[in-house]
Amino acid sequence: MSSHTAVITGSTAGLGAAFARQLAGQGYDLVLVARDGGRLRTQAEALEAQYSVHVDVLVADLVTDDGVAAVQERLSDPRHPVSLLVNNAGHGLSSDFLDSTLDDERNLLRLHVQTPMELCHTAARAMTRRRAGRIINVASVAGFTPTSTYSAAKSWVINFSKALHSQVHDDGVVVTALCPGLVRTEFHERSGLDVSGAKRWMWLDADDVVREGLAANAAGASTSVPSRSYQALTAGLRFMPDSLVQWAVSKRAGDAEQDGASAAPPRETSDDAR
Repeated sequence: MSSHTAVITGSTAGLGAAFARQLAGQGYDLVLVARDGGRLRTQAEALEAQYSVHVDVLVADLVTDDGVAAVQERLSDPRHPVSLLVNNAGHGLSSDFLDSTLDDERNLLRLHVQTPMELCHTAARAMTRRRAGRIINVASVAGFTPTSTYSAAKSWVINFSKALHSQVHDDGVVVTALCPGLVRTEFHERSGLDVSGAKRWMWLDADDVVREGLAANAAGASTSVPSRSYQALTAGLRFMPDSLVQWAVSKRAGDAEQDGASAAPPRETSDDAR
C-alpha cells in the first residue's frame, strides 16, 4: 500500500478518469467516488491490475447529504490520511436559467459549490493538522465569464480556491483551481449540450489538462489554465466589459445554429458528467 492516497470525485470518465490513471501511475492509492457502482468497480479493477496500487470505491450521490457525508468520513479518517483531494464531479445544464427547473438549478449549485466547499472544509482541516496535503478543485474558463449559473458556480470555485489557498499555504497545504476550456469527454453529451459549433483550437485533451493541473498544484499554484490559447483568452477577458463577453458568446451560438447546430456557448466546459 502506498504512503499517498488520493480521493477523486466523479472518477469514472473524462477528467476524473484521467486523474485516476495519472495518479495511479505516480504510485498513489486511490479512493474513487461516483454514483455508478458497477462502473466504479470495473475502473478500480483495471487500475489495480495495470498500476499495482490499492483502489477503494465509494458509491455516493454528491447532491445528497448522505453522499457527501460518506466522502467526508473517508477524508477525516486519521488511520488512513488522504494526501490529495480532487473535486471533479459535475454536470452542465442545456437550458437557460429561466427555462430550467429550480430543482435542476439547486442540484447544479449543490454539486459545484456546496459539495466542494464541504469536502474542502473536511480535507483542509485534516491536512493542516498534518501540515501537508493538496487539493485540486476543477473549475472552468467559464468562471471568468458572466454567462450562466454554471459560470457563476465556477467563478465561485475559482475565488474560493484562491482564498483557501492563501489561508492554508503556510500550513503546508496547496489548493489549486483547475480551469480548462472545452475538453473531449462525456460531459457535453451527458449534459445534453450540443457544442458542434466549437472551433478546433478550443478542444483540449483530458490527459493534457490533468497533467498540467497536477504540475501546477505540485508547484504551489492557486490557479491553472491549461493551454496557451485559453491563457490568452482568460487574460483578455479581464479587460472586456461583461456586455461584450455576453455578445461574443451569443454570436458564437448563433453562428453555430446557422451552420445547422444548436450549440451552447463554451460555458459547460470543465469537468465530465457523472
